[in-house]
Amino acid sequence: MTGAVAGKAAARARTPGAPSPGRVRTRLLRWSPLAPATVLLLLFLVGPIGYCVFIAFTDTQLTGQESASFVGLANFRHAFGDPAFRNAVVLTLVFTVLSSILGQNTLGLALAGLMRRASRPVRSLTGALVICAWVLPEIVAGFLLYTFFERRGTLNALLEWLHLPTQNWLFTLPVLAVSFANVWRGTAFSMLIYSAALAEIPQEVTESAEVDGAGGVRRLWHITLPMIRRSIGTNLMLNTLQTLSVFGLIWAMTRGGPGNRSQTLPVFMYDQAFLKSLIGYGTAVALLLLLVGALFSAVYLRLMREEV
Repeated sequence: MTGAVAGKAAARARTPGAPSPGRVRTRLLRWSPLAPATVLLLLFLVGPIGYCVFIAFTDTQLTGQESASFVGLANFRHAFGDPAFRNAVVLTLVFTVLSSILGQNTLGLALAGLMRRASRPVRSLTGALVICAWVLPEIVAGFLLYTFFERRGTLNALLEWLHLPTQNWLFTLPVLAVSFANVWRGTAFSMLIYSAALAEIPQEVTESAEVDGAGGVRRLWHITLPMIRRSIGTNLMLNTLQTLSVFGLIWAMTRGGPGNRSQTLPVFMYDQAFLKSLIGYGTAVALLLLLVGALFSAVYLRLMREEV
């Protein structure tokens, strides 16, 4: 009798869908190697982001303030009403489109396609030169490009040697100058991604298209690009996120000037938070920049999902 009662109790304890103790133990053991990484992410990523979110809703300053107070959405309302912030948003979008979406993406694909047809010495030399620019620290690359575009720099020296007119490029065309610098520095990443993607295209597909009379442009548009569209989407997303956060390159070349004609959102955020000591306002701008990056990522992910 006692055994029957115990069996019924055990049956009631094992309700349908409830995991057994052994299965729970197995799951815990399976996830235990990830525990240190999860703790580190919570400590060094989620924690600081949460603190920044809190600071963005206060009037925290670096100097001249005894205590901070909660101001709600005041920092965000101030940002959207600030002409300097709106100018930084426009310049950030221009800088991102010129240097990432059009510059690095297009040039990286072109270099990857040309290097497939080049000889081994040419591929080695070209790859080394492009990758050398990529591995340089951002501040070093910025200084090199400053000396190139500066009024007495290399570019004007070449133009004088060719008897062509010169100008102060960092004053007349600062956004184009920093965009070119970012293209020069970051194209290697796109080239490596597209080189790997193009290597996966079956050779017989290209050869069949050539036999059918398809020219280079038609092969590119109807064969190459559709077959590497996933790599294109991934490259665009990663390049866009990296370009949105570029600070050292622009700071070394123009410091956002002249005036605010090359002041993108990272430079504007640094100026407000650390030069003007408005930590709360600068942090709010940083959150808005994070939102811009999230919107770009959502668009790219949606496009890639629709293409599958």
